[in-house]
Amino acid sequence: MKTIVDQDIDKVRALRKMKRNALALLGVAVLLFIIAIYFKIPMLQAFSEAAMVGGIADWFAVVALFRHPMGIPIWHTAIIPTKKNEIGENLGNFVSEEFLNREKLEMKLDEFNFATKASDWLSQEENANKVADAIALNLIPGVLKTIKDEDIKRFIQVQFKEKLEAINFGDWVALALEPLQKGNVKDQLLTNLLEVMSGELSDNKDLIRKKVKQSTPFLSFGLADKSISEGIFNGLQEFLDEAKNPDSAVRIKIDEYISDFLHKVKNSEETRIKINNLIVDFAGKKEVQDYINGIWDEIKLSITNDLEKGEKSSIRENITGLIQKFGNGLKEDAIMVDKINNFIKNDLLSVLLNNKKVIGDLISSTVKSWDGKEVSEKLELEIGKDLQYIRINGTLVGGFIGLIIYGVEWIYHYFVM
Repeated sequence: MKTIVDQDIDKVRALRKMKRNALALLGVAVLLFIIAIYFKIPMLQAFSEAAMVGGIADWFAVVALFRHPMGIPIWHTAIIPTKKNEIGENLGNFVSEEFLNREKLEMKLDEFNFATKASDWLSQEENANKVADAIALNLIPGVLKTIKDEDIKRFIQVQFKEKLEAINFGDWVALALEPLQKGNVKDQLLTNLLEVMSGELSDNKDLIRKKVKQSTPFLSFGLADKSISEGIFNGLQEFLDEAKNPDSAVRIKIDEYISDFLHKVKNSEETRIKINNLIVDFAGKKEVQDYINGIWDEIKLSITNDLEKGEKSSIRENITGLIQKFGNGLKEDAIMVDKINNFIKNDLLSVLLNNKKVIGDLISSTVKSWDGKEVSEKLELEIGKDLQYIRINGTLVGGFIGLIIYGVEWIYHYFVM
């Protein structure tokens, strides 16, 4: 596939070739004129004279569009660079007044049936792949390269903090703990919790003994380790066993503490504020912030690694599938087709027409902002090749007109004189 630079090079070569052809034809006319003068051939002289006049006149006309012929600032030459502003103004007015016409555009939109054609096009796998490639291989990587990681992380942190501060965790905790105050739910939950703690204590008896051994003085030679660890284990086990008994003093104290806490959470605004602040302060710790920042790093890395797979990218495959599914679904949904077409015909077209003066002014101002010489060179590159046919035709037509004039003059002198 050729790049824009390669295409411009091809256009320059084609333009130069056509200029050489037109100049060569003019050179032939000059050569024929010399031959006609030397050998005194009136008919050939008439043809060559008129051909030279036509070729030179049309060369002047074509060149005068883009620059001053031979660098001489002749009046009404270099029309495009000198009249650029007027051209831009007229082009803007033409587009806004003639092209952006409701009746014409509505007629074209009705004929085109955008929604149906779009659904047919998107439902084809080849086209869906093209759109998916544009999104997955160009748009998404471009966005990831453009945006700064620091900005994204800062945005996530700000949003996380604002959302977190907007939540009243105290009320949530109070609402969640409210069922514990009804019936025997609290007692059952506490008993189950104590059973779990008792089981974990038994399973980690060796760990307790190991920790005690690490903490006792070296000179004890391990004599105190066993008695200390056994004392700790037995003391904790007795405490948990007593706490499991609903009528024990320990259990009553625990119940009183829990009931007091539930009462404060439900009825004390101060307690709820403390809970809320505790959670918010925890979320503001560096470890939590680093974790939040890492979320974006993980997301970006996952996206990048997946897109590097090219055609095997799951993101690309999912986009392709969604596009095809959308196209197929749209084809089968006549109501949605009508809605899309009506939206384009009524809403979108109205917005376009309501701003047609703005569009015209935009075109006009854009053309005015261009450099006159650059515009002239670009236009010559685009249409200059075809304009060389004017020079060629001018040379040939001029020659034949010269022959016609010569013939009329000859007939007049032969039959009238």
